Amino acid sequence: MKYKHILVALELSEESNVLIERAASLAEIVGAQVSFIHIDGTHGEIYPDLVDIQADPSRRPLNENNNQWLEKFQTDSPVPIKHFLVGTGDLSEKLTYTIKEHGFDLLICGHHQDFWSKIVSYSRHLINKSPIDILVVPIKS
Repeated sequence: MKYKHILVALELSEESNVLIERAASLAEIVGAQVSFIHIDGTHGEIYPDLVDIQADPSRRPLNENNNQWLEKFQTDSPVPIKHFLVGTGDLSEKLTYTIKEHGFDLLICGHHQDFWSKIVSYSRHLINKSPIDILVVPIKS
């Protein structure tokens, strides 16, 4: 299958750069577009809609520190970003609609290889809900 639009699920940490690099490399090989998504799940679902900060840079839905991370991912990306979707709540709950709306056909996410991830795996929730292929990249903790 030739992927056309890759969605990268990002955490607000340096470790997300591994995912961005992986997406950029794959996108260059297959000629795909790349989009990012970050869902802040720390406070539940404060607002239900996703904001595309790539399309509307004036909208910054998170606090200043988090917005700085988002800006860094945008400016440091080695490939153009089509969409950068930002929201609150649970990513796995928002996936199906978001994937259909934007036509994503590959999701790239990270999986921490540490003690806590053996007990509670966020990646597992994505795998169980995703209607598209997923590339799970190991993140050494």
